[in-house]
Parts: sequence; C-alpha cells; structure tokens
Amino acid sequence: MDKYIGKRLDGRYEIHELIGVGGMANVYRCNDTVDDREVAIKILKDEYLNNEEFIRRFKNESKAIAMLSHPNIVKVYDVSFGDMIQYIVMEYIDGITLKEYIDRQGIIEWKDVLHLTTQILKALQHAHECGIVHRDIKPQNIMLLQDGTIKVTDFGIARFSDKATRTMTDQAIGSVHYIAPEQARGDVTDGKTDIYSVGVMLYEMLTGRLPFDGDSAVTVALMQLQSTPKRPREVNPGIPIGLEQITMKAMQKQPADRYTSAAEMLSELERFRLNPSIVFDYGKSFVDNQPTKYVSNIKDRPKDEETETRTKPEKEDERFADDDDDYIKEHSPVFYVVKGVLIAAVLVCIVFFVLALVQAFNSNQTKDVDVPNLVGKTLVEAKENNPDNFVFEVNSKFDQSKTIGEIIAQEPAAGSMKVKQGSTITLTVNGTDTEVSVPFVTNYNENDASKALRDKTLVPQVVYVENTKTPKGYTIDTFPAAGAKATIGSTVYIYVANGSRNESVEIPSIIGTNIEEARSKLEELGLTVETNYMDDSKEAKDTVVSSSPLPYGKVEKGTVVTLNVSSGKGDKRSVEVYVDLPTYVQGSVEMTVIVDGAIDSSQSKTLIPAYNSTYTLKFEGTGIKNIVVQLDGQIYREYTIDFSLGAVTNTVTHEYQQATTGVVTEPQTEPQTIVTEPVTEIFDPDFPMEENNYNYYD
Repeated sequence: MDKYIGKRLDGRYEIHELIGVGGMANVYRCNDTVDDREVAIKILKDEYLNNEEFIRRFKNESKAIAMLSHPNIVKVYDVSFGDMIQYIVMEYIDGITLKEYIDRQGIIEWKDVLHLTTQILKALQHAHECGIVHRDIKPQNIMLLQDGTIKVTDFGIARFSDKATRTMTDQAIGSVHYIAPEQARGDVTDGKTDIYSVGVMLYEMLTGRLPFDGDSAVTVALMQLQSTPKRPREVNPGIPIGLEQITMKAMQKQPADRYTSAAEMLSELERFRLNPSIVFDYGKSFVDNQPTKYVSNIKDRPKDEETETRTKPEKEDERFADDDDDYIKEHSPVFYVVKGVLIAAVLVCIVFFVLALVQAFNSNQTKDVDVPNLVGKTLVEAKENNPDNFVFEVNSKFDQSKTIGEIIAQEPAAGSMKVKQGSTITLTVNGTDTEVSVPFVTNYNENDASKALRDKTLVPQVVYVENTKTPKGYTIDTFPAAGAKATIGSTVYIYVANGSRNESVEIPSIIGTNIEEARSKLEELGLTVETNYMDDSKEAKDTVVSSSPLPYGKVEKGTVVTLNVSSGKGDKRSVEVYVDLPTYVQGSVEMTVIVDGAIDSSQSKTLIPAYNSTYTLKFEGTGIKNIVVQLDGQIYREYTIDFSLGAVTNTVTHEYQQATTGVVTEPQTEPQTIVTEPVTEIFDPDFPMEENNYNYYD
C-alpha cells in the first residue's frame, strides 16, 4: 500500500487515494479539512528529493501556475518545499485526460475538436501573455471535465519567456510525439513551440492517429525534424479544408511559418467556426485539391501499354511527346536542377515582395512619435514608463560620477527625429557589466521588496499567491531566486502572500432557471458570473442550460461561474390554439387577435359561430407569448403559449355578451320593464350545425 494514503499532511490534507503517477511525482486525491473541499496534491517522489534538477522543475511548476489565473488552467492553492517532502496543492479535477478521450473515441467530430482546441489555446494565450511557455503540451496533460471544460495541467518544464529557454538535449524533456522541431534540436523555445504541439493534437483528434510514430523516441524525433506528415484529409476526408489548413500551419517546421501567437490561431479558428467552408490563403503547401498524378517512364511500361500510349495518347501525356519522333522525351538531370533553381528564385522574389508589402502596410498603421528623453533616468524607469512600446537595446559602460543603472546616453538622441511606435532605441547604461545579483527579499513587505529590486536596476513584477504561512502582504520568494544573476533591467517576479483563502461556498441549483434569477443567486454568494449564449439549445430564451463548475460543488468566493444560456433561437415551433366560439350567438362576430399587445391582422376575421363552434389559430415563434382574443371588442379568451414546450394554457375565460337591439331612451326615475318579442331561431338547412364539436380545453 502507498505510504501516504491515510496520512494527513501539515495537519490539514487527508490523503484518500492515488489518482496519477508521473515521471517525477505522484498525484493524490485529498480532503482539505480546513476549507472543507477536495483537492489534488502532487508529491515529489522520494528518489528525487536530493536531485537538484527535479527539485528545480518541481518548484518551477508551482511558481508558473501560481502566476496564472484562468478557467482553463488548473489552480494552485498551496505549496510546501520541506526537506522530507515537497508537494503542490491544486484544484481537484473530476474528469479524464484528453488522451483517454481520444483513445476511446478514435476520430473526434471536428465540431468537438474545435470546442476543445479553442479552450486549450485560450489557456495558452493567458500563459504566454504572463511570460510562461508550457513546453510540454500533450493530451496527457489536458484534463477533460464531464461538461466539456478543458483544464491545462503540468507546467513542470515550463519556462519564463524572458529567460534563456533552450531545451536540454541530453535529457528527454517533453513528449517526443508532440515536441516541436526547435525543441528537439535544443534551440530557443517560445510560444510558437506550444502552438506546434497544439497542431499535433489537432491532427491526432481529427484523424485518430499521430502524424509521426516509430519504434523509438529517436526515430520519432528525427521524423519531427525531417518528415512531412500525410495531410489530415488523406486520412479522414470528412475534415473541412479550412481546419486542415489550420492544423498544417500550426505544425510547420520553421517557427516563423506558424501562427505568431495563440491569439492569432484562435482568431483563425473563429473565422473557420463562422464559415466552415472557408479556404485560407496560406499558400499551395497547405491545400492540394487535385490528387498527384504519376506518369511512369515509357521504358518501364509493358510493350502492349507502350503501344497503346503511342497510338492513343491522352492530352496530359501529349505534352511530353516529341512532334518529330513520336516518343516521350527524357531530360537530363541538369535540366531539372536548372528548372528547380529558376522556380525557387521566382518564389523567393515573390516572398520578398509580399513581405515588403506587409512591412509597408504595418508601417503605415504605426504612429510616428518623438524620440523621448531617457538620459538621466534608470533603465527600470524607462521600462516601466514606455507607452510607445519602444524596444531597448542595452549596452553597459561604467561612469563613476553616475548612479549604477542610470542611462547615460541614447541613440537616436531625444527630439532628434520622428520614429515609429515600437522602434528600437539603443541605451548606454551605467554599470560594470550587464548582470546583477537578485537581492534576498523573503519576508520583506511588498513595497520594500520592490524597492530593493529597483535599487539593483531590476524590474519587480508582483504575483499574489494564496498562502497562510506567510503574513499577508509579505514576500514568500522570488524568481529568479535570491543570489541568481539577472540582466540589468530584466523582470524579477515577487511572490507575495495574499493572506488566508476566501470563504468556500456551494454553487446552488441553477439549471433550468432564468439567467437573471441564476445571476442573482450566484452574486449573492460572492461569485462572479459569465454568460455564454447557445443557439442550438431547445430551451426557452434566457434559460440556464448548464454551468461550469457544476451545481453543488464547493468553490471559493470570487470564483468565475460560467453559465451556458439558451439564446432562444433553437426553440422556434409552430403551435395551434383552438378557440371555442359561443354557438348561441346569432349572426356574425368580429374576432380580433392580439399577440403581446399588437393586433395580428392576418388572424383577425369575421366569423359566424352558429356554423362552426371552434376556430383554429396558428402561431410560430420562440419563448413565451400572450394571446388575447376579442369578439366584437369584448375580451373573450386569453392564452399563454410556451413555444419551448409547445404548450398552450387558457389563462382567462369571459362570457360573450351579445348586443341587444332597441330604442335607447332617456333615464327614467321609475324602473321600467322592457318587454321584447320572443326570438325564433332560424336554421338554414344548407348550413347544418356540427353535432360533435369538442372544446380543446376541459
């Protein structure tokens, strides 16, 4: 039996069961007895407690996730880095890995693939904007909840994008089936590395198989570097062309050929979602609607086939025929080399021309601004106050009369010219070199820690972390750690405790209720509400169809609850209303139909109740409508129609009062009795009364 099951960590985390085994850590389902909620705890394996590299990676994961706050990224609640045990307390995810889902489903419907990939990219967009590259995106690190929500996990080999980010080539970091070519080579990695991995997952979900597979990790890695996979539509012809193009662009070997960011790829997926028949202008390398035709050498054909070819040439083969000798002409290898060089030269010219146009377009979109005066400021001040997004190239030069970190020269000079926003300015900064040691600021308050970093010409970036062991507002740690070398002007992350956790609340039952009622209930509990309208729902307009997290789950106050709400576009139905008419009425009546306060002239008619005891009204619509039927201006019947259910309710019934004929006299002081002649009912034999007319309502 596992030695941790049944134990309690730090007096609060009761370990119930082992739910995951990884390369460097195990994951357990636990109960947090203080906050009364289920959590997942990742514990570093005992054999790695003395391994500095694994400890670094383990700590790096906690720091990376602590910086992130996104509904599609697993949350970190607490960390502990002791000598005997090191663990991370995370959000408990009740679901399966995306890998398990792919294995069960095989090929996944492209609409579902779109839904899943969009969530993954939103998580990565947030991480990249925070300066974190995951570097190990694969289906095994993606959790899928029952309601279809995605959670990205395992930032164990994540890197901060402003640091040197080279993969260690002597270690198997990242999964080789999803690893980007530059990562396999040990080159610099950035957000485009994660985009490549997303492309591989897209390919796997759409086709049911990996783009590259082999007998060994080395074989697969070489294929990632050198081979081109089959187009997804060759494996699964049901994939739309546009989605195939997106997949192949994300999987380009050169990072520059991929999407520039997760946000750009999300934008293209949205364009595809709005128009699934779209074909992107990515170049011929992504789309080939005509199958490749192979024309074999005539020498390799059987003689009967050769004869047939000469006597009945097809148009496609005729272009290879020599008019004089009537045989297929063969060219020397030199011909094809020269031809290839010429084609390549033409393509290069076209590419440079397009790039020049793009650059010219971009430059026209960027504002011209004056070069600011940065001399005398510190590099930290220049970076923290940079509204025009200038790029600073820093050179170091020592001047004993100046403060360390002070800018002593710049090129171009202040006010010397107009430049585009985002242009590069070269700064000469006072210092003996360009690196300083990160100061020790643990247990400093936030202001003092930030000042200590600025004094070292470093840019502080505060990250608030849930922690009950360190007083609120005081520093827990920094990244890079104290004593590490950092470039002047680079960012140092300060992890500051934000005190005790928020109070836990239980999400109430809100499915099936109106959005306003659900919002009111959730906001009263201190939760934040986001809405997502669904056009395909059959529920009535503004009805809550589902939520994430699900009802009855315990979450912290302030948690974002996403409500999936029916837009009402999917509940359009045709409903018939049967109006029973007063058959005792002689002659005709004017029926007026009023729908939600407006007269429906198409259904307002003159009727003779004696001929037909029931009249049918037909309505088509969505949501709920109120119907009023008047006879000769009198309110006769009122109905409510719920189109989502196809149900009709008779809410009000009035007796029709037939108007009497006679002479109207002045009011009398004495009551009078009016005597009228008996009325004889006359029935026309050509229009007999129906014997069986049933009322629609009891």
